[in-house]
This record gives sequence, structure tokens and C-alpha cells, in this order.
Amino acid sequence: MSLDAASAALVTSYGLDDSGRAWLADLPRLLATSLERWELHPDGPAGNGMAALVQPVVQADGTPAVLRLQPANEESAAAVVGLRTWDGDGVVRLLAHDGGAMLLERLDGDRPLSSVPSDDAAMTVLGELLARLTARPAPDGLPRLADIAAAMVADAPSAAPSLADPAERRLVATCAAAVAELLPEPGDRLLHWDLHAENVLAGEREPWLAIDPVPLAGDPGFDLWPALNSRWDDVVAGGVERVVLRRFDLLGELTGVERRRAAGWTLGRVLQNALWEIEDGKAALDPADVALADVLLRHRV
Repeated sequence: MSLDAASAALVTSYGLDDSGRAWLADLPRLLATSLERWELHPDGPAGNGMAALVQPVVQADGTPAVLRLQPANEESAAAVVGLRTWDGDGVVRLLAHDGGAMLLERLDGDRPLSSVPSDDAAMTVLGELLARLTARPAPDGLPRLADIAAAMVADAPSAAPSLADPAERRLVATCAAAVAELLPEPGDRLLHWDLHAENVLAGEREPWLAIDPVPLAGDPGFDLWPALNSRWDDVVAGGVERVVLRRFDLLGELTGVERRRAAGWTLGRVLQNALWEIEDGKAALDPADVALADVLLRHRV
């Protein structure tokens, strides 16, 4: 993909306000500056995720790497803090950084964990990585689940009436109540926040390594939802109730998160998604979130 095409693909993420448009217009200069600063040579076409331009590069000593560019903001600053703290333990290694520019070790972008056919095998990898990543206490300077969760509970009553379905309005209230019970124990571990099968790539120094963290400080139970929700077509094909419960049990066993907390914080993620959907003007929740929450609530796990 050309730089122009990769930049165009980021318009949805960043091109809707003045600062985002300015950053996109400045991308060619930012890329050239980063290449020169770290003595890098492009090694193939640029690509993009939801939030960043990704340029494969070769370092001066011939070692392959990846240059990731995104706006310098709270999210990119938190990513640097998290990656430095993990120092490559279960996650892509940060080689250098400057503002929103990060030089990262090269992983195999053509081999995401989502390419593994066995759901149990993929969930095992996710659970083992989560256990490693959340074993570390969160350093200072990261967003805190305590603050995020308190704000969600406070916002839920005024947001829920925007939903068209009374059952979905009740679900928002139920999720908010579950989170309110957990507020006194928000946790202090270093969380990835977005560890699903597409955010794990094959590596050389380890078979699988996590990428694209959005770190925060909190309870590991808040990190289970992306894995539970990933490859949702496989969940539907295998039977939502059976697959969700199997995944939930496996992830809980591997991470050591107590079942009540795991369920409560997963409902917290459903609440967070619901508030985001409502903020975006939608009058209905994501069907996968509704189905996942329904399984956990019906089985009182």
C-alpha cells in the first residue's frame, strides 16, 4: 500500500477534526523525519491499523523493524509507558520512540493469531499472554480503571434512555450495577485493554507476541472481553452459549481471575461499549455484546 493510500485509510480515525487533518497532512514529513532520525530504510509498502501508519523498515545494521506513527496524545504516551514496562515480555519490543513515533521489532504481520484454526489453541495463547502482561503492577502515569469505571456508572442512567429496546436499557442498568459492586476494588495491574486474536502476531524470539496495547491500570478481569468477543463468527458457528462459557472458563483458569470479578468487569466492557455506541448516536447495542452479556448473566458466573 502506498503512503497516500495508507493515509487515506486513516481518515475515519483522524480526519474529522482540524487537529486530525493537520496530522494527516503532515504524515509525509513525519515519516521522512523519523526515517532520517533513526537511520532507517523503507522495506516494503506502508500499511495501517485503526490508529497508526505502519512502515516496515530496515535499521542501519540490517535488522528489520517497524516504524509506527500516530498522533502524540495520551493514548500513544500510555503505549510507550506500557511497552517500556513490559520490555518485550509477551509483547512487541519497543526499540525507540519520540512523541507519536515508535520504532518496534518486526513481527510477522501475515500470521496473526486469528489464522490459527483451533479456537481452544487461540484462547490458550491469549490467556497465557494476558497472565504474563497483567502480572506486572502498573507504573504511574497511566489512565486508571477506577476513574473510567466510576465515570461509566455515573453516565449510565442518563445514557440508557437513548436505546430503543427496553431490554437493552435494562441491560445497561444491570451492567452498571455489576461495575458499581466492583468499584471498591478496581485493581492495579498493567492491562493491555485490547488483546484479541488480531492483536497477536507470530514472532521469532517467541511464537506469539502481543501488539497495539492501550495500557491502563486496573483489574485483569477488565482485559478478558476482547478475547471473549474475538472471532465472533466462530462463536456463532459453535453455539454462542457453549463457546462463550468454554472461553470464559479457560481464560479464567489461565489468568487466575476470580469468576465473579471476571464476569463483573466483562459486563463493564459491555457497558463501556454501550456508552460509546450511544455517544455515537446509535439506538441499539452491538448484538455480540448483548449475546455475550446474556450468557454471563443467565449462568451467574
